[in-house]
Amino acid sequence: MTDETSVSDLTKAQAKAELKRLAAEIARHDALYHGDDAPEITDAEYDALRQRNEAVEARFPELKRADSPTEKVGAAPSGAFSSVKHAKPMLSLGNVFSEDEAREFRERVARFLGLGEDEELAITAEPKIDGLSASLRYENGKLVLGATRGDGKEGEDVTANLKTVADIPLTLKDAPEVLEVRGEVYISHADFAAMNAAREAAGEELYKNPRNAAAGSVRQKDAAITAARPLAFFAYAWGEVSEPLAETQWMAVERLKNLGFRTNLDLMGRCRTAEEMIAHYRMIETRRAELGFDIDGVVYKVDRLDWQERLGFVSRAPRWATAHKFPAEQATTVLERIDIQVGRTGALTPVAKLAPVTVGGVVVSNATLHNADEIARLDAREGDHVVIQRAGDVIPQVVRVLMEKRPKGATPYEYPTECPVCGSTVAQGGEEDDRDVVRRCTGGLTCAAQAVARLKHFVSRRAMDIEGLGTKQIEAFHANGLIKEPADIFTLEARDSAEGNLKPLRAREGFGKKSVDNLFAAIESRRTFPLDRLLFGLGVRHVGETTSTLLARHYGTMEALRGAVEQIIAADEAARADLLSINGVGETVVAALMEFFSEAHNTDALDRLMAEVRPAVVEAPAAADSPVAGKTVVFTGKLEKMTRDEAKARAQSLGAKVAGSVSAKTDYLVAGADAGSKLKKATELGVATLTEDQWLEMAGP
Repeated sequence: MTDETSVSDLTKAQAKAELKRLAAEIARHDALYHGDDAPEITDAEYDALRQRNEAVEARFPELKRADSPTEKVGAAPSGAFSSVKHAKPMLSLGNVFSEDEAREFRERVARFLGLGEDEELAITAEPKIDGLSASLRYENGKLVLGATRGDGKEGEDVTANLKTVADIPLTLKDAPEVLEVRGEVYISHADFAAMNAAREAAGEELYKNPRNAAAGSVRQKDAAITAARPLAFFAYAWGEVSEPLAETQWMAVERLKNLGFRTNLDLMGRCRTAEEMIAHYRMIETRRAELGFDIDGVVYKVDRLDWQERLGFVSRAPRWATAHKFPAEQATTVLERIDIQVGRTGALTPVAKLAPVTVGGVVVSNATLHNADEIARLDAREGDHVVIQRAGDVIPQVVRVLMEKRPKGATPYEYPTECPVCGSTVAQGGEEDDRDVVRRCTGGLTCAAQAVARLKHFVSRRAMDIEGLGTKQIEAFHANGLIKEPADIFTLEARDSAEGNLKPLRAREGFGKKSVDNLFAAIESRRTFPLDRLLFGLGVRHVGETTSTLLARHYGTMEALRGAVEQIIAADEAARADLLSINGVGETVVAALMEFFSEAHNTDALDRLMAEVRPAVVEAPAAADSPVAGKTVVFTGKLEKMTRDEAKARAQSLGAKVAGSVSAKTDYLVAGADAGSKLKKATELGVATLTEDQWLEMAGP
């Protein structure tokens, strides 16, 4: 399957396969970026993979996977600058790729708010600038902090560099006492052409596109270099404010313009119907070439800010906004060869190695072929002329083969039956009528590719985050037999200093006393670490960051989680029901946990690891003074003053756990009109039952 098939045209079976492919591919790039510091694709290309995933999930919410990538945003700070925590998260946007999906977005908002057909729902529409997201914090009218988005929670402090951008005012008049202005740093087409002309004349490497040039300019260690670059800034949003900017999105952007920021207000529309949204999208699309700067779509936002507050956020994106992406661009090139890469879970991923070709201003030399089924569907062969498409303007994929240009003697590609790394058999999981599209090496930890990839994942920033133990160190230590599994990391110092060790780390090339001491100190600091990070680091299939957090909060300890899964393996239905009662955990996660804890080599390795570490309890996020923080709440019946989705979102924002079924662990059942079996069970179990009004009084405004 490729992006030639629009999300709106996918069948349910195709969507299921597409989500499975995307989850595997995004996980692989997560490992490359966060664990190896060796990304194969740009940040924009990575974002577009996630955008494709979100679009499929939006149309088929029932197919959302337990390991869905939509729980993550952006990328962790690089470490080149000091980190800064955003007062309010800088989240990403969901995407739609068709007019029907844009209409569905509006309908979804109306359903969530419980709006009638006669109630006006205004949506603003504005160009989506393709630049580097940045946040500017003003206190008492003075710019005090400038930061990149980073992973949404923490960004890089680039204040000195952003102060050199002409469009960014250093002081403001009549602004709120605290004001975080958010927008996009970019470079115009004319300035980009002039920059590359100068670099070409000087014999320097050319920039690939304006977005990369802008990002590189902002991240210069020398602010004088940034000042010499033709950077510009568009403001379109805000973070923390000491007082409201306005009552609507439109009025707030007007306020930003009046404060002295450049905005896209002249290209912004206020749309009262879905057709007006589509018309504005088409207008911007037709003017795209004449704007003078890169855009990759149109952003829709609910105009009323009080409704934005009610809608809130889901996973990594707001419910009240989405991006309508422009169609992809295409080019023709030659598929020189097909390489197979082996990932952390043993997945074999085919990659098309291409004769370099420019697509939409970016030189592409690699493209995904997804899996064996996709190669067969395309009948892709080495030497073929192929059409390459960049989905959402950035993701390289093979769309089709130009059969009329096929060279003589080109033979069908034979997918390997043995792992190219360890030689183990390649298997295809699933039942006969529902085969897994991904083929995997069966070597497990005996496969060097998997063992090293798992170790890299374990020490990566989003898992154990062990400083000084990166890609090169893991590869070297594994090759030398020093680290074969996670527990070996924590026994490294003792083994290094033990008698009989003829060559301690300090005697090895590239290591000195200070670097070794720092490494051991970093390892020691991770013996006590949040349970969810440790659980995520184990690399259990389908157990991502969000699921790891849910499991850690529910069970409290690794022993409790393991005991529960072992009970499920022994056919304990109560234990299974308890696990499934966690909002966000489904049968896929249950099966993955059972598979992991059923393997002796996994549990033995875990025993050795747990003998070395002391995981810390992960507390549920609690809103200030919230009486429901940490409580488990179940909603049933018809609610009159809010929709079910709104009620769940509100409860979660207050730190409560929302479950789908009543159990002995339920703290409150909120019963609306026509409550049925859940109310009966709550009564039998003695669970506190609240009316909607009682719940609202307890939860607060």
